Amino acid sequence: MSELTSNVTDTALIFEGGGMRASFSSGVLQVLLEAGIHCDWVGGISAGSSCLANYLARDGARAERSFVDFAAEPEFGNWRTWLQGKGVFNAEWIYERTSLPHQALPYPWETFTSNPAQIAIGAMRCEDGEMVYWGRDDINRLPDLMKRVRASSTMPLFMPLTTVDGEVYCDGALGPTGGFAVDAAKADGYEKFVVVMTRTRGYRKPPARFPSGYRRLFRRYPAIAHGVLERPANYNRTLDELFDLEREGRAFLIFPDAMPIKNSERRVPVLRSVFQSGRAKAESELDALREFLGL
Repeated sequence: MSELTSNVTDTALIFEGGGMRASFSSGVLQVLLEAGIHCDWVGGISAGSSCLANYLARDGARAERSFVDFAAEPEFGNWRTWLQGKGVFNAEWIYERTSLPHQALPYPWETFTSNPAQIAIGAMRCEDGEMVYWGRDDINRLPDLMKRVRASSTMPLFMPLTTVDGEVYCDGALGPTGGFAVDAAKADGYEKFVVVMTRTRGYRKPPARFPSGYRRLFRRYPAIAHGVLERPANYNRTLDELFDLEREGRAFLIFPDAMPIKNSERRVPVLRSVFQSGRAKAESELDALREFLGL
């Protein structure tokens, strides 16, 4: 395959996480690809890292299947798989046993490798709470990509922790930005941002309940408890930062008008409705987005 090209080189594209709420993001992503909007830097945390992978593969159909139809797969996960130690979301199967050509969700690896865009997949290191971003230099094979997407998406308690290169990681949403790869984009020199959100514009994350319970649950990894307890403040602070950037004309924020599902939603018709709302939102804002990007 010949080298692909990017037509947006001064703006970072960032996908928020949110579990199955990323069905909205997948609808937005599909419209971006259909419109030929190809950003040269893409960041994703948690479910946003799956969106990143599908966007870099330029595979809108896979994006839709990932967060809609895929939930109906028998191996996707439930409380039975959680009791077996595999997670409510059967993480190893979802991320590491589905992406080959003969498997349930084939991934176009050659397209990913031909895409020039730089990436940042964020996860939190459980031992010390350090936020780690993986880029192109860390990914040489398809399993490298899928293992890191899994690590970024690993929700403690609900999924087994993920080991990468001998270090244990969990959901990057527990890091200092609350789940947005804005810090990584800034570190790479970007000053303009398109952010695909999975909460409504007026959402604010409430304080965590039962802090002592989290500290007991995560005695082995106190950094996880700290991340859970600090996440509301981190998330809301980053929201404030994004709104400031929006007012300055440096951020284009794509919010759902409504978000009727939780991160664990499995009902395919409901997920498809949220996906279609993402498509509709992106189509309604496409002209404004093109103007923001100078396209």
